[in-house]
Amino acid sequence: MNIIHPTSIVSSKAKLGENVKIGPFCVVEDDVTLENGVELISHVVISGVTKIGKNTKIYPFASIGSAPQDLKYSGEKSSVEIGENNQIREYVTIQPGTSGGIMKTIVGNNNLLMVGTHIAHDAVIGDNIICANIATIGGHVIIEDNVVLGGLSAVHQFVRIGKHAMIGGVTAVVRDVPPFASVVSDRAAIEGMNILGLKRRGFEKQEIFTLQQAFKKIFFTDDDDLMSRVFQVEEEFKESELVRQLVSFMKSESKRSFTTAKL
Repeated sequence: MNIIHPTSIVSSKAKLGENVKIGPFCVVEDDVTLENGVELISHVVISGVTKIGKNTKIYPFASIGSAPQDLKYSGEKSSVEIGENNQIREYVTIQPGTSGGIMKTIVGNNNLLMVGTHIAHDAVIGDNIICANIATIGGHVIIEDNVVLGGLSAVHQFVRIGKHAMIGGVTAVVRDVPPFASVVSDRAAIEGMNILGLKRRGFEKQEIFTLQQAFKKIFFTDDDDLMSRVFQVEEEFKESELVRQLVSFMKSESKRSFTTAKL
């Protein structure tokens, strides 16, 4: 049984699953899909072609699916796809894709988007991500699983952030961040590995130690150039799955180059 407050405006064309709760003063437009157990607390606006997965909870004054803040956008019917079990807090904005990108913005499962988080057009956000207050994610950004973004951090358009990375508060990320890295400063620099995050997620000590050795050789030495060190590490630590993930990220295409350490 769905519960819809009488002050809310919900289009008859919108698709609602079971046990959907829509509180006071919400707006749900024609092309919106709310799957089972979705809850809109109050004053939430869901626009455009937007799909929100099961048991996602959205707090007051969030705006999802409104036109992207891209001057090249010309009204194309792009979309927002949000997965299951997300907490989307007050004043969060998530905007659809564009014809200049993948035509959709994707948010995965089990994410916590704190107050004022902004996710721009064509971004792809993975699972188990935490965005602290006023985290800003630019267009075409890719953020892999288990990343933490500190408060007031900002991610430049087209940047990639690898899995298990930690972005410090008030950090401007203008280049790709490798998996497992911990970065900080007004122009992001690698300060080490996100060891605490890896421990919390159950990785074994030996796995972390091996990754740490590879990480130091890539980012905290100045022998040869960066990619030469990546290939050296690939050969030296080829038995380590975590190192393989790191090397794979570093060898894949980058539109913004890579965040490095201050030596």
